[in-house]
Amino acid sequence: MTACIVLPLLIAFILKAPAWGFFCMVAGIAGWALCEYYAMVLPGRRYVERWLAIITGVSLMIPLVFEQYEVFVGLITFIVFIFACLFLLHHGTMERAAGDLALMVFGFFYLSIPLAHMVMLRYLEHGTRWILLVLFMVMVNDTSAYFTGTFLGRHKLYPSVSPKKSVEGAVGGLAGSLCAAAVAHWTFVPWTALSHILLLGLVAGVVAELGDLFESLLKRSFGIKDSGALIPGHGGILDRLDSLIFVFPLTYYFALAFQG
Repeated sequence: MTACIVLPLLIAFILKAPAWGFFCMVAGIAGWALCEYYAMVLPGRRYVERWLAIITGVSLMIPLVFEQYEVFVGLITFIVFIFACLFLLHHGTMERAAGDLALMVFGFFYLSIPLAHMVMLRYLEHGTRWILLVLFMVMVNDTSAYFTGTFLGRHKLYPSVSPKKSVEGAVGGLAGSLCAAAVAHWTFVPWTALSHILLLGLVAGVVAELGDLFESLLKRSFGIKDSGALIPGHGGILDRLDSLIFVFPLTYYFALAFQG
């Protein structure tokens, strides 16, 4: 029910929103995802640093979106230095200080930078269609993996990280992303060669499943089931983004290489 309501609204916004509105939406999503991430990895502590990191993580997206890469490199170097000084002056429990700092800075690389590529993708030629392609491939991958695993799953894929996932489900997910890429080529992404888009579908399927497994690793590591409760029936926003996070950068660089 949630997907039936949210998905059409999301697609309509992607198609109709101006560039600045789309950036604001992605920045809001990134900020909320960072909020869930820090609540998961730093529960009950570092509140001031967490809010500063959320604001910083969203701000880091701006020079990337506007292709100011020298500014971005300088900014992230400065930010790491500032957080190092902040933890030096307010280290808290000594045994946790280094780990907390590493987890905090990792949030920028795990969420802010990959999600900035969603906006960068939007600014390319056929940008909205590239974004719809990513959503289509990943959703079909997830759905195919779920049903294949439910009805045919016999062999565990990675039980220490995600006990319910099966090898059969993973293969079904890859088949789904390949089929989605082919359908997209024949409908709304016709300018890319079929062989190229099938390659993207295959690699995107693998990357989506690895992203899902990585978030499961984080959750199991910190002993939680869902990253949040924002979306009824789906958990937190990070639970919905896990398969998409790394597919957006992949598709962006694919588009740069093959859209011509």
